[in-house]
Amino acid sequence: MKKQLYDNNQSFNKTNNFYMPKKTINEAIAEALKRENKPLRVGEIYKRISEDDLYRFNAANPEHIVRTQLRRHSENLDFPTANKKKHFLFLTDGTYWNKEIPIPNKTEVDLKTEIIIKKDSANLKSVIEELKDIHKKHTIAFKQQILNQLQQVGPASFEIFGRRLLEVYGFKKTVVTPYVKDGGLDGHGQLKVGITYLNVAFQCKRWKNNSVSRTEIDKFRGAIQGEFEQGIIFTTSKFTKDALGATRKPGAVPIILIDGNALIDIMIEKRFGVETDNIPIYSNALDNILNEI
Repeated sequence: MKKQLYDNNQSFNKTNNFYMPKKTINEAIAEALKRENKPLRVGEIYKRISEDDLYRFNAANPEHIVRTQLRRHSENLDFPTANKKKHFLFLTDGTYWNKEIPIPNKTEVDLKTEIIIKKDSANLKSVIEELKDIHKKHTIAFKQQILNQLQQVGPASFEIFGRRLLEVYGFKKTVVTPYVKDGGLDGHGQLKVGITYLNVAFQCKRWKNNSVSRTEIDKFRGAIQGEFEQGIIFTTSKFTKDALGATRKPGAVPIILIDGNALIDIMIEKRFGVETDNIPIYSNALDNILNEI
């Protein structure tokens, strides 16, 4: 008998006695369920895939791969890393079945129970989406609240705020210059870059409505040129388009621009003036327990 060639992109169909293109893992799972014609647990699905050579695994723990795919693509199981595309059903007895095919060997009572569980899952998913929407709205309102508060503090206090913000970001030897006749800069500090320190000057503009123009950028750059290697401008407002285009000039000190939104983002990132309340969001992982029974 002539030996047939085999490569890793093909699998042997025992029923029809020929080689066919290799299936995806989800297709292999679906095929295994069809051939058994009944809902199966993870281990049973993996066994059928292996026995019928439906998929060749290149992993140390192939059964775990099957479990992961089933969990990510099954209805009634919703968690952060779950896939939106659902190919399977996770049933109440801990087994899995193909989503688009009627569940075999189920009584009318069993099917009604599955429908109830499915509706509960859909309702839970809807609630989670609502929570995400509420969180997004809360974040927007929270940022605006903090920004409004910063716009109300005095100029001297905002300069101290800027110095402390740089400190939490890793700056050393930060100093706020005297408020009167500060020479165009509000403070300075050092930021370690590699084995050396970068001398950085900063300016704070606690503005409400007006945007910071390019003229302000050029004036600040002129004030620190030759003494500092970098400049930072904080504002509770915004920067004009021309200002944003003037951050770098050949042979001149680069200027970092941080507007109100970026300012609040840094505060959130560094938990500076910001606290969090952790509200647990639970994900259904009952299948992991049932699969071990």
